Amino acid sequence: QVQLVESGGGLVQAGGSLRLSCAASGRTFSNYAMAWFRQAPGKEREFVAGVSRSGSRTYYTDSVKGRFTISRDNAENTVYLQMNSLTPEDTAVYYCAAHRTQSTIVIISIIQGYNDWGQGTQVTVSS
Repeated sequence: QVQLVESGGGLVQAGGSLRLSCAASGRTFSNYAMAWFRQAPGKEREFVAGVSRSGSRTYYTDSVKGRFTISRDNAENTVYLQMNSLTPEDTAVYYCAAHRTQSTIVIISIIQGYNDWGQGTQVTVSS
């Protein structure tokens, strides 16, 4: 099991930016594909972005394409989510998740594909 700790959330005005970080420990980070999910009040948790083990492949949900960028630093055991042009619809608790895989290119976009989760970090975008 890998332990995940998110940080970087906060309150920002619409149009602003935030950078989320997720620090991993406990296992070999580069053995895991990583993803960010989010859950808004009263809504189900949804996939936001994913990155393959090496960082060579990324995948985004349509609503964040062109605004969010996921990246990872395997030397620092950290995955990032750079969020630009934020809107109130991006308000949610953001969760980091890890999927252990032998594939260097796979990205899982469903919740059931992940066993390891962080505690979440709140992102609030004011209008």
